[in-house]
Amino acid sequence: MRIGLSLSVATGLYGISFGALSVAAGLTFWQTVALSALMFTGGSQFAFIGVLSGGGAGASALGAATLLGVRNAVYGMSMNALVRPRGWKRVLAAHVTIDESNAAASSQADPVEERRGFWVAGLGVWVLWNLFTVLGALLGNALGDPARWGLDGAAVAAFLGLLWPRLSAREPVAVAAVCALVTALTIPVLPPGVPILVAAVVAGAIGWARRGGGGDGAPAPRVGCREAGA
Repeated sequence: MRIGLSLSVATGLYGISFGALSVAAGLTFWQTVALSALMFTGGSQFAFIGVLSGGGAGASALGAATLLGVRNAVYGMSMNALVRPRGWKRVLAAHVTIDESNAAASSQADPVEERRGFWVAGLGVWVLWNLFTVLGALLGNALGDPARWGLDGAAVAAFLGLLWPRLSAREPVAVAAVCALVTALTIPVLPPGVPILVAAVVAGAIGWARRGGGGDGAPAPRVGCREAGA
């Protein structure tokens, strides 16, 4: 419970940043609230409003958000085995399967604590994330430019926090560097949101080469260009 609650508070505070940035990007208060309540995956939400604020089309924003949300489906397979939800709880468990609930559950050894960590972190983050999103959206106009307060940097810090632990070997570092370079080179020439899609294709090509084309049967890199590009 301590781990789950601490993760909830730390993550929930990012909701202020999202709420303010979303309103600044042109979304209404209710659109902002709906994104947090229904999409509920911080990385995807920041990617979505980031593409829109840069002038990108809705399809590009949706594509970038979807790529960053794919990891939750991967988490879902392991969390289903750990938590074993039944009935209506399966729907709720799917909705709160995020980085934090996965981390809180996976860090425990006892099955009871695994389930407790999952639910405390998942529900705790959902409640606080949405509360702080409302606060950020309400204060958005009063705050003025979110960059003045460093709120735009909060999203970057969150991405780096997810990416950094994966850079534990030379290969993930190399993949991250290649994807970051691809993203940087394509930003000036492609519409907003498309560079991260291109980087994802590069990541897929590297993974295919390592597992199939490379012929050595080695596993694909654990870090993807969608995270490095973000």
